Amino acid sequence: MSTSTATEHRVSTERRGRVLLIRMERAAKRNAVDAAMTAALDAALNELEDDPELWCGVLTGGPTVFCAGTDLAGGAGEPTPRGGNYGVVRRERSTPLIAAVEGVAYGGGFEIVLACDLVVAGRSARFGLPEVARGLVANCGALFRAPRPLPLNVAKQMLLTGQPLGADRSYALGLVADVVDDGGAEAAALALAEQVCANAPVAVRATLRAVETVAGEPDERGWAATREATEAVLASADRQEGVAAFLEKREPRWSGR
Repeated sequence: MSTSTATEHRVSTERRGRVLLIRMERAAKRNAVDAAMTAALDAALNELEDDPELWCGVLTGGPTVFCAGTDLAGGAGEPTPRGGNYGVVRRERSTPLIAAVEGVAYGGGFEIVLACDLVVAGRSARFGLPEVARGLVANCGALFRAPRPLPLNVAKQMLLTGQPLGADRSYALGLVADVVDDGGAEAAALALAEQVCANAPVAVRATLRAVETVAGEPDERGWAATREATEAVLASADRQEGVAAFLEKREPRWSGR
């Protein structure tokens, strides 16, 4: 077992045999992603993909929170060449990645979950897309990835109301592979990763690539639609008001412009 700490202690990595445990380390800010965390996540996932001795990854935010999405005060930094936003959501991978979710996975945090292959959640975990409440749109994949594991009407409900889903319902709907007692998601995800690693790595990687080739067919069209939606709100007064209201901890006053 070996441990390393990445950029500005935003992310730590730990090798558990063939498994790389990647842990976001900004709990005081609910693991909100800033530029340093984007760089650190990118480096950790580069390591996972580039080291042939690593056969599976587990991504977690620790025992109390997964990730609250973009740090609205400072931004998430520039997309990385290999990973895109957060260093994660546009990454092409052949090594499986499992999300271990405790607490909230909101906004970009949920979009990071959607970019993973399997999800294990603590019973109190919640998944949400609150962007519309900030005058924003989900621009890191949720517009087209949320309807894949979820029924379309449920995905629309999340995207249009900003209301979250709990772990048990997420499991019933097929988003989450397993629900465990609170505090147990990391251990359960590591156990699941060991099951993946018990199989032939060449076969696992080939299988994942094949599945992604089929399931990922709409991605480019999805990214184009996301870009159009993002451009529609970028210049709006509502976007400025939504972010300002969030930072000032008050109710937004929408103008519809």
